[in-house]
Amino acid sequence: MSSSTPASSSTAWTTESAVVTQAPSPSPWRRTWWRFRQQRLGYWSLIIFGALFVISLFGELLANDRPLVVRYEGHYYFPIVKDYSELVFGGDFPARANYLDPYIRSRLESKGNFAIYPPNHYHYDTIDYFAAHPFPAPPSATNWLGTDQFGRDVLSRLLYGFRLSVLMALALTVSGVLLGVLTGAVQGFYGGRTDLIGQRLIEIWSSMPDLYLLIIFASIFEPTLWLLFILLSMFGWLVLSDYVRAEFLRNRSLDYVKAARTMGLTNWQIMWRHVLPNSLTPVITFLPFRMSAAILSLTSLDFLGLGVPPPTPSLGELLQEGKNNLDAWWISISAFSALVITLLLLTFMGDALRNALDTRMRGSAFGGGK
Repeated sequence: MSSSTPASSSTAWTTESAVVTQAPSPSPWRRTWWRFRQQRLGYWSLIIFGALFVISLFGELLANDRPLVVRYEGHYYFPIVKDYSELVFGGDFPARANYLDPYIRSRLESKGNFAIYPPNHYHYDTIDYFAAHPFPAPPSATNWLGTDQFGRDVLSRLLYGFRLSVLMALALTVSGVLLGVLTGAVQGFYGGRTDLIGQRLIEIWSSMPDLYLLIIFASIFEPTLWLLFILLSMFGWLVLSDYVRAEFLRNRSLDYVKAARTMGLTNWQIMWRHVLPNSLTPVITFLPFRMSAAILSLTSLDFLGLGVPPPTPSLGELLQEGKNNLDAWWISISAFSALVITLLLLTFMGDALRNALDTRMRGSAFGGGK
C-alpha cells in the first residue's frame, strides 16, 4: 500500500498541474480575428487600405501650396495654420501671400531665411499661374501626375478625393448599419403583424428607382455634402435589414431567449443584450461591401455632375475631366486606377471577413482552418 501511494499522488499532482497550466480557451472574436489573418489577401488589403486612409487624413501636411514653417528675418511663421499677407514677406500687396510666386519664393530663400514645404507643393484647388506648360500638363517633376484642364494638380486632387470618398462611405455605412439593424431587429423579433407591415413598407420603398430619385433631387437642390449624405442614406440600409431580420427570426425561438424571458427581461433587453450579439455576422460582413457601394454611388453622381459642388475634389469629377479631355490620358488613368484599387481592397476585405465568420469553420481548432 505504501509503495502505491507516492505513484498515485504523483499522478494526481501531474493531472492537477496540467489542469492549472492549461491555457484558457480564446474568445470567439479572437478566433475570428485569427481566421481573418489567415486570409492573406484580405488581411493585407486591410493594412494597405488603412495606411492609405491614414495618409489621406494628413493631406494638408503632404499636399499644400503653403509652407509648413517659414523663418523670415529672424521670425518664425506657420502658413499651414494661418494666413499672412505679402507685406509680411516683402511683397507689394496686402492680399494673402502666394507662395508659388517666384518673387515671394526668392524672398523666403534669401540669406538667413528658409521655408519648409510639403512634399507636394499644391493644394487640391491650387492653380499655378506661373506654370511653364499650358493646361492640362502631362506628369513632370513638378506635378507628379500632371495637371487637369484648370491647372490643378492631379495627385493632390486624388489624395483629397480619396479621403472625401472614404469618409463619406464610412458615414453612409454607419447610418446604414443603424437603420438596417433597427428595422430588421424589430421585424424579426416581434414577427407577426409587425413583420408583415414592415416588409410591405420596405418592399414599396425598395421598388422606387433610387438612382432616378437621386438625380431628380440633386438637380432640384443645390448639391452639398449633407444633401448627398441624406439622399444616399435613404436606400443604403435595405439589404442589411433583410439579413438582420432573418437572423432575429431564427434566434428568437432558441432556448437562451426563452430563458431570458423567464428571468423577467424586457423585449428590448433581450433584443440588444442577447439576440443582437448572436446576429452580428451579417452586419460585420456587410461593412466593406456597403463602403464599396457608397464610394461607387458617390463617384457615379460626381461623374454625372450631380455630386459634390466644385471645386471639391472627388474621383468622379476627375473621371469626368478625363472624359472631357481624352488627350490628357494621365487624368483618366490616375482616377480610374485609384477607384479600382480602392474597390478591390474593400472587396478582398469583405471576402476575408465572410470566410472568417463562416460557421463551418468555427469547429476547427484555434490555429487550424483557413
